[in-house]
Amino acid sequence: MKPEAIRTTVDIPASLYRRLKEQAAAQGRSVRELILAGVKITLLEGKRPRTKRVCFPLIVSKGPKVDLTNEQIYERIEFP
Repeated sequence: MKPEAIRTTVDIPASLYRRLKEQAAAQGRSVRELILAGVKITLLEGKRPRTKRVCFPLIVSKGPKVDLTNEQIYERIEFP
């Protein structure tokens, strides 16, 4: 352990730990490395500004508006 590191204990449910261990093995990493990577990602994402919600329609059309029901669409277009 590095001198600037802090040792801690975390209780992880057995089923989650098994999945964590499998994932670490599949990536050729240790469980410790995988946990540290997750902590780093969580901390970095917390500092990102929240994205703005998208308002629809994204592209405003100046053409005629079409108001069709699903039944009307099925009458006009042949589906397999």
